Amino acid sequence: MGVLIDGVWSDGTLPEETGKAGEFKRKDSSFRNWITADGSSGFKAEPGRYHLYVAHACPWAHRTLMYRAIKKLEGAITVAYCIPGLRPQGWEYRADPQFPDCTPDTVNRFRYLHQAYTAADPKYTGKVTVPTLWDKKTKTIVNNESSEIIRMLNSEFNAVGGDNADYYPKELRAEIDRVNEQTYFNVNNGVYRAGFAKSQDAYEAAYDGLFATLDELEARLSKQRYLVGKQITEADWRLLPTLLRFDVAYFSIFKCNKRQIRDYPNLWNYMLDLYNVPGIAATVKPRYYVINYYSIERVNPTGVIPKGTPVDLSGPHDRDRLH
Repeated sequence: MGVLIDGVWSDGTLPEETGKAGEFKRKDSSFRNWITADGSSGFKAEPGRYHLYVAHACPWAHRTLMYRAIKKLEGAITVAYCIPGLRPQGWEYRADPQFPDCTPDTVNRFRYLHQAYTAADPKYTGKVTVPTLWDKKTKTIVNNESSEIIRMLNSEFNAVGGDNADYYPKELRAEIDRVNEQTYFNVNNGVYRAGFAKSQDAYEAAYDGLFATLDELEARLSKQRYLVGKQITEADWRLLPTLLRFDVAYFSIFKCNKRQIRDYPNLWNYMLDLYNVPGIAATVKPRYYVINYYSIERVNPTGVIPKGTPVDLSGPHDRDRLH
């Protein structure tokens, strides 16, 4: 998949991401600066100042695209969308008529995302990940941790965007954090822990935790429309990208094949409910998910990409019955 070592691209992975028992251990993000409304952090929330590097296929990047849409920040934050598939030098930004939803980097004209990392730190060592949030003013990376980027978009850009909805309200934060912790470990990252496991025991532990949690979420959503309270919150937006990729990718390529999301009536209809929130559908690209995950050599060494995209998001949902 590739990493940077002292600023030089290397075709490999970080050894610390595999534990002694063969389990996949995701390394923490490296750039953790914060944008604030008043600029006290050194990075002020301003229209036109920030640029997102994303991949349609990546669920972590998808979070930021959804927040950019629901907070009506499309005109304030520019985006470069890489072409799907893992390339010899990682995430790649160029025009390709096969992928009309992908756009070159018109801000810095970087061909590869790793160029942004070495521009920010010429001796950078580590992974090169999407989403990456770039500051055009100081010409550096602000942050590459999706959970923090969506918090900034939620709270710090209210004077910039056209929607002041709060998806992390104070009175619900404790429960949102609890749900986030469970879903991150067992679902969002659980599918990767299953797919990238290097031992049977590590795979089965991830698999069992994943489906135990999906069962719990299914039961929870049988009684309430959203995960926390009576409104859509950050917990919902963090879960949705994984659900959208499950049936077309994780079920098969990551060997998470006990059940599909369509086999969970409440989770399936909940996913459709969120998908129909204005602005969200435009951020969803299932075909790119198939192409990208099946291009990961360590889980699909032949590189053969399935022709089908087995998901239909056009149907109605039944979530109006819950209040």
